[in-house]
Amino acid sequence: MSTTTRTSTAAIATGTWSVDPSHSTVGFSVKHMGIATVRGEFTEFEGALVVADDGAMRVAATVRAASVDTKEQQRDDHLRSPDFFNAEAHPQLTLQSTSVTQPDDETIEVRGRLSINGVTNDIVLTGDILGTDIDPWGNERVGIEMRGQLSRGDYNMRFNQALGSGNMLVGDKVKIAIDVSLVKQQ
Repeated sequence: MSTTTRTSTAAIATGTWSVDPSHSTVGFSVKHMGIATVRGEFTEFEGALVVADDGAMRVAATVRAASVDTKEQQRDDHLRSPDFFNAEAHPQLTLQSTSVTQPDDETIEVRGRLSINGVTNDIVLTGDILGTDIDPWGNERVGIEMRGQLSRGDYNMRFNQALGSGNMLVGDKVKIAIDVSLVKQQ
């Protein structure tokens, strides 16, 4: 069970807010050869933010590992392999919050347990609450952009190759960029 922290919820109303995947992205970037940045995203994911009556919040999210897309099929196949996500043995990446705080109406911090490739570690995601609005169909929405980073080695993704320059083929630091539109459930 996730622990939560009582916070101000002026910007996000009480209730369950589900990620709208058609208006959201779960992305990442990593250095290639130390000189370029490769960006990718996952195309299949779901998640929810729950805001309790007392203001306590919790987050849960699941990403399908095999849905990784870097716009290069050979690289995507390698990322699905045991060298990286090992998608066949570990089909899902999961995030369960241990605390969610909203220090003001514009910011949010999620601390949680992230599981990738059969390994679970702590992670901190910080973000901006972009606002709330009602869509043309009467649904209440909130937009949130989250950022974080992890060491892929911490998740047993150690494939690499040293280059003559001293750089490595694939950087260890992975930047996470999540941009979600959440819809309040009735």
